[in-house]
Amino acid sequence: MLIPLLKMAQKWAVLAVLLFLPINLVEAQNRVSVEAGHEAVLSCPNISKVHFLLLTWRRNCSSCCVMSYRRDHNETSRLNCSDRITWKYSLDSDPAPHIFPVNLGDEGNYTCEAVNSEGNFLSFSSLTVLVPPTVTLAHDKTRVAVCQASAGKPPADISWIPASNHSSEEEFHHPNGTVTRVSYFGWTNSSLPSVTCLVTHPAMNQTLVVDLRYTPHMLLYILIGAAASVGAVTGVTLCLIFRCRACCLCKWTRQSRTTKIYNFPPSRVTRRAAKPPDIPEKIYENYSPRSVYVCL
Repeated sequence: MLIPLLKMAQKWAVLAVLLFLPINLVEAQNRVSVEAGHEAVLSCPNISKVHFLLLTWRRNCSSCCVMSYRRDHNETSRLNCSDRITWKYSLDSDPAPHIFPVNLGDEGNYTCEAVNSEGNFLSFSSLTVLVPPTVTLAHDKTRVAVCQASAGKPPADISWIPASNHSSEEEFHHPNGTVTRVSYFGWTNSSLPSVTCLVTHPAMNQTLVVDLRYTPHMLLYILIGAAASVGAVTGVTLCLIFRCRACCLCKWTRQSRTTKIYNFPPSRVTRRAAKPPDIPEKIYENYSPRSVYVCL
């Protein structure tokens, strides 16, 4: 019973000594930018130069994930870590946290602490999660082109070709940290055939072109009405043609049936049935008028 207690006491004593060793800060800071839904790997700068005994990764917030690896016992521990966070490489050479898939909640600062006989070595990593925006471009009857980059992080930059002094921009911030930017381009006094919207973002670049040649709504309505009228006339004509053909076919069928009935030659059985039967006079021998009763 005393042996396990002594081993545990020795373990805690070693850890306590290591924790109170002088701290050496590594000035290098690792910056990682990853698109949402992709993979993020955090590395500890210059860790290969330090023969560490204990390595700990933690996010700089309360109740956040803490991962540690103790080399002498080959033990790992996790606290408040989701299943998306694992060790990427060999723990003995380069223990690096691996996050997949990355979401907006993973963004923040992470600290790597390596402990050996010389002291504690700290390094920092900053994780930035990028969200590419959804880009649309349209124009309306007021002769204004609208280019919109929806739900991007960071906000996307919008520019126009050709550049115009009549453009304006506004943005909308969403609770999840994304931003929607809308840019308006007016060409009231211009005869431009088209205009190009350029959307620039760390996760993507996109170019959209819109045709500014405006077709009046009245002409569009006339074209639609004409097409509908042609379709209606064609449908009625086809219906009348099919109906006339159906009537002719029915009439021809009746005539064919009538001809077959009247032209059918009478059979011998019919001629025999038409001859009156021979009734012998013997049936009247016992006839007596007194036997006739009339019921009223």
